Amino acid sequence: MCMQNSDPFSIALKQLEKVKQFISIEENISEQFQAPQKFLEVSIPVRMDNGNIKVFKGFRSQFNNARGPYKGGIRFHPQVNASEVKALSMWMTWKTAVVDIPLGGGKGGVIVNPKELSVHELERLSRGYIQAIYKFLGPENDVPAPDVYTDPRIMGWMLDEYEKLAGRHAPGVITGKPLSLGGSKARGYSTAQGGFYVLADAVKKLNIVSKRVIVQGFGNAGANMAEILSKNSYTIIAVSDSKGAIQNTNGLNVAELLQHKNTTGSVLNFNGAQNLAGNILEQETDILVLAALENSVTADNAGKIKAKLIIELANGPITHEADSILAGNKIEVVPDILANAGGVAVSYFEQVQNAYSYYWTEKDVLEKLQQLMTSAFAEVWSRKEKYNCDIRTSAYILAVERVAQAMRDRGWA
Repeated sequence: MCMQNSDPFSIALKQLEKVKQFISIEENISEQFQAPQKFLEVSIPVRMDNGNIKVFKGFRSQFNNARGPYKGGIRFHPQVNASEVKALSMWMTWKTAVVDIPLGGGKGGVIVNPKELSVHELERLSRGYIQAIYKFLGPENDVPAPDVYTDPRIMGWMLDEYEKLAGRHAPGVITGKPLSLGGSKARGYSTAQGGFYVLADAVKKLNIVSKRVIVQGFGNAGANMAEILSKNSYTIIAVSDSKGAIQNTNGLNVAELLQHKNTTGSVLNFNGAQNLAGNILEQETDILVLAALENSVTADNAGKIKAKLIIELANGPITHEADSILAGNKIEVVPDILANAGGVAVSYFEQVQNAYSYYWTEKDVLEKLQQLMTSAFAEVWSRKEKYNCDIRTSAYILAVERVAQAMRDRGWA
C-alpha cells in the first residue's frame, strides 16, 4: 500500500481510472494509456574535471503523440526515476490537451545532483544527454524544455548540441531557450502567470472574498506566483523553501523577501516575518499554492489542511489518497494539468515564433496566455457542472476526451 501511495505512475493511472467513472473510453484506447508509447533509458558517460569518467543514467518518456509532437521538460535531480518520468509524461499529455494546444506529452530526466557539478561538468552532461537521445527529438517529433534544476542556459547548450549533430539550425527543437537563441518573452515566469489567471477565475467561481495565501515552495514558480499575487491585492501570509518556512499573518513584503532570499539563499530569518515552527501546510489560509515537489500532500497531512482552495503549481503534489480526503473536506483543488499549464502554453508560443521567425512582444504573449488559460478554465468548469465532480476530475475528463478523440480520428481505436 505504501508503494501505491508514493509511486507516481500508479497515481497517474488511478487518476485516469476515476475519469472512466464519468465518460466512456473504449478498451482499445484505455489499454494504450497504460504505458508510454516509447521509453528510453540511456547511459551518459561524462568526463569530470579530475579526468575520471562518471556514467549518469538518463530517461526520456514519450507518452502519447495523437494530438501532436511529444512535449515535456528535462529535469536534473538525484531522485529522478523511471516511474516519475513516465507519470510526468502522462500528465504532460493531459496538460497540453486541457489547454488545447496541438502537442502530445513527453518528459525527460537525469539522475544527478547538479549542485555537485562544476559548470563545465554540467555542460558536458547536458550535451551528453542530447547525444544519447537526439535521434528521437525534433520540432515535429519531440520538443524538450526546462524543468527542475534545468534552465535557459542548459537549454542553450542542448540546442547547440542538437544542431551540431543534425547539421542545421532547428530553434524549435527546444523551448525555454535564452532570448538570443529564439526564446519567448515571458517564458521565465509563464508557469506562475498562467497559474494566476486560473486562480483568479477559481476565486470568482467559488466566491472567495478574503485573499490570504500560503505558498509552499519559493523557487522559480512559487516566488513568481507570490510576486504576481502580491501585486494583485492578495496577501501572502506564509512561504516556505527547502530550508524552512516563515509567516506574517498581516502579510509579507514579497519584494523585500525576494531580495532576502537572493542574498541569504533562504526565506528563513527574514526581518519582516517569524520563522515557522509548525508545518506550513497546516496553517489557516484561504488559498494554498503548492509549488514544491511531488507528494507534498499525503493521507497523513491532508486532513490538517485548512485552505478553501488549493492551486497545484508543482507537478503531482497531492497523492491519490490525499485527494479523496481533500474532496471529502470540501477543499477545491485546481490540478497541475491546468494550474501550471502556463509554462507549456508559452513553450508552444515559442515554437510558433521559431517556425515563423517572427517574435512577439511581452504584451502579446501575455494576452494570448490569458485568453488560452481563461478559455481552458471555462471548459473545465463546464464539465465540473455537467458531471457534478471536482475540478481535477473535470480537467481530466476534458483532456482525456480530446486525446481519445484524436486517437479515434487516427484509427487507433
